Amino acid sequence: MPSDNAAAVSAFIEGAPPGELAEVIADIQKLTVNEPKLLGSVTPAFQKYNEDQLSTVKLPGSGQNVLISPYNALGDGKYYDVGTQKSFTFDHQIQKASHVQPYTHDSEYSDLISSLLKSFSTHATEHYPSATYTVCPTPSNNTIALLLVSNKYSPTNFWNGRYRSTYLFVPASSTLSGTINVDVHYYEDGNVRLTTTKNVPEMKLEAGSAAEVVRRIAGLERAYQEELNRGFGRLSEGEFKGLRRQLPVTRQKVEWEKIGGYRLGQDIGGGRTR
Repeated sequence: MPSDNAAAVSAFIEGAPPGELAEVIADIQKLTVNEPKLLGSVTPAFQKYNEDQLSTVKLPGSGQNVLISPYNALGDGKYYDVGTQKSFTFDHQIQKASHVQPYTHDSEYSDLISSLLKSFSTHATEHYPSATYTVCPTPSNNTIALLLVSNKYSPTNFWNGRYRSTYLFVPASSTLSGTINVDVHYYEDGNVRLTTTKNVPEMKLEAGSAAEVVRRIAGLERAYQEELNRGFGRLSEGEFKGLRRQLPVTRQKVEWEKIGGYRLGQDIGGGRTR
């Protein structure tokens, strides 16, 4: 049973909606009050959530957000950020950074990474006002990862959303691939969640310059946004419309507070009683 509980708790953590990990943890603590050590046993689930969701954190003494991912991980809970040239320790459960130190990650593509970061920064600032992004070499050091996450939380209006994209560029072959994810949770008087994933198949770039890479990314994201808009239009005019309750033939609303006094045939149906 304990292993079953740990598996269930891990699933809850990894499936936490955008910006709601703390609430999920609080609910888990209430449900597992008799197993106070259970949360401490599922550290891998917290790490998977933060790395998959490209969680962001402010470094101590800095107002700038940095990003958590498997690509900028150094091991033992440590990560680095190319833009700030800092490394730090990250607590996956409370999502706090500590032990910030100067750090430079050596790579044969350092100049290209700097150019990509500059171009990617311009793209992110123009299209995603609240974005956090980074460009870094992958652990294999033969691929460059371009990562972006943009969060928008509105708990007072009962919704939270997250956009994230991951692109992998291989300089040796000038190829680009990636994924785009959108996750929105709406929970006023209900619980509705939209999750979408767009896989970007590997494509060959002509020059492989930083400008071309970011220009291609911008085109991919614009096309996906248009695709989502068309999809929402189809839902509104198709599936959602089909779910709506139609009015009676008389096209008059039923006054439910008076339902006990209606005569079914005459008052609701509009016909005559016999």
